[in-house]
Amino acid sequence: MAKTALLTAITLVTSATVLAQEGIKPEVGAEYVAEVAAIKADPRVQNAMERIVAIEPQSRRDLVELTEIPAPPFEEQARAERFAEMLREAGLTDVTIDDVGNAIGRRPGRKGDRVVAYAAHLDTVFPAGTDVTVRFDDEKMYAPGIGDNTRGLVTVLGVLRAMQHAGIETDADIMFVGNVGEEGLGDLRGVKHLFADGAQKIDTFIAVDGGESSRIVYGGVGSHRYRVTFRGPGGHSWGAFGLANPHHALGRAISLFAENAPTVTSVGEKTSYNVGRIGGGTSINSIPFESWMEVDMRSGEQAKLDDIDAVLQAAVEQALQEENEARLDGPELTVDVDRVGTRPAAQGDEEAPLVQRAMAATLAFGIEPELRISSTDSNLPISRGIPAVTMSRGGISGNSHAPEEWWQNADGHIGIQIGLLTLLAEAGLAD
Repeated sequence: MAKTALLTAITLVTSATVLAQEGIKPEVGAEYVAEVAAIKADPRVQNAMERIVAIEPQSRRDLVELTEIPAPPFEEQARAERFAEMLREAGLTDVTIDDVGNAIGRRPGRKGDRVVAYAAHLDTVFPAGTDVTVRFDDEKMYAPGIGDNTRGLVTVLGVLRAMQHAGIETDADIMFVGNVGEEGLGDLRGVKHLFADGAQKIDTFIAVDGGESSRIVYGGVGSHRYRVTFRGPGGHSWGAFGLANPHHALGRAISLFAENAPTVTSVGEKTSYNVGRIGGGTSINSIPFESWMEVDMRSGEQAKLDDIDAVLQAAVEQALQEENEARLDGPELTVDVDRVGTRPAAQGDEEAPLVQRAMAATLAFGIEPELRISSTDSNLPISRGIPAVTMSRGGISGNSHAPEEWWQNADGHIGIQIGLLTLLAEAGLAD
């Protein structure tokens, strides 16, 4: 009986996770639908909703201005400073930039016994020197990072401005945040700092990062990222022929990894891997002294993530051994396997109050909510049992992470309004 119950539980969890990846449409509790409807009907909230539409020209100007401030990973300072200024211009007086570069504006609540963070990441994937000038083509706005996630920052500002205009007070304190380190090798450093030991306690975390207004991320796709570097003495391709070759070792490692990875990726929870960058060497006629690759592996289940990680480690060790055994002369190669990124996998709970409120707020605008798992700033708090979701930035967008990225204001105000309603439900609309 116990074994049957365990197998049933495992099946239910696995099915729920797979459905979440595809976009499930779960039931929303009647009490949350009623709670959100009451908040939406409040005259102050109606005033704020109207304000969101009225300030669309300002939101458009903000989107252009912020997009054209470059914010590569680890170089978000200029954008953080301007975002902090915008928080002050919107009416906040307690605005700071913390030790890692997060821009934070605190809005006191009536009770102040809880803290709700409402955040969007400042950084984009694009390196320094990228042309981030916004250009317009029909209804679309084109620029690297304009959707992911500059529009998210504008959504946070829109919610704040609407609350300030309508004089809305909440029971909980709210932290309006532009955080660093979500993209690339940023490794969630901004959110990790927000939740570090000794930091101000955050009871709920709502991130803004994503396209369709129906999309609610309630669970985290975890990732392990490595930089693997093979090293040797190097030498002339003719005169030193027979030395162990780091490039050859790297090629062996990639081949072994790709050959054995399907033992993990072809069964159970979706798990992925990617060799994203490789490099090394000095010339065509030189045996390289080093060869490196950067590898990204992902899964929504931590055990599967650990399994694909083990396949990588084994492939690297086997490649090192084979290349060293094949050499004719000289010292052995060495290898360094450096973890450069860790995002914890995190299972969400569709019945959690925050998730239910986010779904109810989406339904309030006639949009059927879909729960998904993804890799966002919410990974960290969810993995620690802290209520967190990642919600839409509004409008529609495309070519994310590509130079031709675009965003279009197709009912973009609705994403901001859903965000406002979710935030008020979670922070408590003060009487």
